[in-house]
Amino acid sequence: MKKITIFLTAVLLWSLNGTAQSAQGDGPHSQLIIRGVMLINGNGAPPQGPIDIVVEDNIIKKIQIVGYPGMTIEESGRPKLRPGGKELDCNGMYLMPGFVDMHGHIGGTSQGADSEYVFRLWMGHGITTVREPSGRGVDYTLDLKRKSAKNEIVAPRILAYTGFGQGNDGPITTPEMAREWIRNNAKKGADGVKFFGAEPEIMDAALRENKKLGLGSACHHAQTTVARWNVLHSAKAGLTSMEHWYGLPEALFNNRTVQDFPLDYNYNNEQHRFEQAGRLWKQAAEPYSEHWNAVMEELLALDFTLDPTFNIYEASRDLQRARRAEWHEEYTLPSLWDFYQPSKISHGSYWHDWGTEQEIVWKENYKLWMTFVNEYKNRGGRVTTGSDSGFIFQLYGFAYVRELELLREAGFHPLEIIRSATLNGAEALGMDDKIGSVRVGKLADFAIVEENPLKNLKVLYGTGAIRLTEDNEVVRVGGVKYTIKDGIIYDAKALLKEVKDMVAAEKQKLNYKIVQPGIKE
Repeated sequence: MKKITIFLTAVLLWSLNGTAQSAQGDGPHSQLIIRGVMLINGNGAPPQGPIDIVVEDNIIKKIQIVGYPGMTIEESGRPKLRPGGKELDCNGMYLMPGFVDMHGHIGGTSQGADSEYVFRLWMGHGITTVREPSGRGVDYTLDLKRKSAKNEIVAPRILAYTGFGQGNDGPITTPEMAREWIRNNAKKGADGVKFFGAEPEIMDAALRENKKLGLGSACHHAQTTVARWNVLHSAKAGLTSMEHWYGLPEALFNNRTVQDFPLDYNYNNEQHRFEQAGRLWKQAAEPYSEHWNAVMEELLALDFTLDPTFNIYEASRDLQRARRAEWHEEYTLPSLWDFYQPSKISHGSYWHDWGTEQEIVWKENYKLWMTFVNEYKNRGGRVTTGSDSGFIFQLYGFAYVRELELLREAGFHPLEIIRSATLNGAEALGMDDKIGSVRVGKLADFAIVEENPLKNLKVLYGTGAIRLTEDNEVVRVGGVKYTIKDGIIYDAKALLKEVKDMVAAEKQKLNYKIVQPGIKE
């Protein structure tokens, strides 16, 4: 690829003109004043503006109403710019807290996606904080975390959740081994642990030790262990958040103890695994039934967090839609596109014989899943936004916006969606004193867009939303304009342009063209 050349060219341009917004960032400044925005805060408050926001050395110092709709702003009543300060004219734009992705894998070797590619896609969509739930190893992630914290690289703020047992010489077979691994993980500087399940005594020991040390935790309750240890067991032992929905229907069983697997089922067969997963919610207690309510109330009492990642399974209910998403042509690397194709060995590439019947089952599955998540939110439960990109035709950054749309489908008000994507994530990470809402004293993490995302979430996509002008011209509007992280202003569109250049260079190098599965050129 020509990524390094692109990167160095951008750095040179920035060094020659440090006051310009660029892909490489501008700032932080001794004083930054963002002028004239409509504020959509992460706390559920309705939009308000025009507002000027004053930032000094990455800390929000003032949030000042400077006018009223349709009225000329009186300059005399606005915060004053100090010598050496910077103004960012955002009149008529919409400002939100930087987005938090609670399930963000930093690429993958199988996908051929490296951190530089992934980070630009995230930052280009206003994502300023990412929790990585297991990846290439804690040392790899912590190195990127340190570089991001020092702003040595263009990257979101990173929280490292190590896969349980990762780096161990052998399997963890006793509670004491589990506790020792947890202690060592904490000593390395990890922010938490990602679990996939284990024997009950191992899970119990590990979760309780992790809680004692004050670290966060997430769990994908794999079908291989969930029959004896589901979400409710984990939450009682100290798990702080769950991913996807595995383990939740099992906690809701009231006329069975295991999933109704076909007798020829093989977990290593991805077609079996995902096809049968789509039948799981129908085996759980009915919505609003006594058992359904009891499980929900117990999770609420434990202050448990749901991170549903609706988007990552959407191809299961509409394969053609996910496969033909318009951003694949320009933003998906050839290696990543190849990884998505039908395969018996690539995780999530389960399109061996996927058809109408499977999709209908999954559509019903979504209705029941979304009913639980929406009601959990309605009763005061914390629901966050995560994407789990890099699998099943879901692309970093773009899939995050799709997750927001799916929360809308589940029944969330657009303001509840923004709260899920910002303050709820910050609370789940124990960082709500620093990020998640726009408040004096917090860090300057913002996503700024020229269109109103509450009216149409599609304006947050890097490809924008389609609109017809008065002159009958089809145009694209939206896309994040500025991503501000740690007080540094990034041109979000320039970041995505760098990604397009990376992909175009790789396609040219390989003489590669995206084609749909089974179609010969």
